[in-house]
Amino acid sequence: MTSHGGVAADQLRALVERIERLEEEKKAISDDISDIYSEAKGNGYDVKVIRQVVRLRKQDSNEREEMEALLDLYLHALGMAPAPE
Repeated sequence: MTSHGGVAADQLRALVERIERLEEEKKAISDDISDIYSEAKGNGYDVKVIRQVVRLRKQDSNEREEMEALLDLYLHALGMAPAPE
């Protein structure tokens, strides 16, 4: 391992190369996800709604319920809540 100014150059190079490989993989995955959203749009789905569904599915039920309760509270405070049936 070559050391230069207290830095282990070989180790640093390996770390940087690993990060670069992962960044490339991340870009490829991001491109794949974009392709799927384009496919959904082409099939008539609303991509904004699909993105929101994906976000909601990442949350656990308690977190989702808390967010929905806060949203309802804020909408009521702003006079934007739907009228009761």
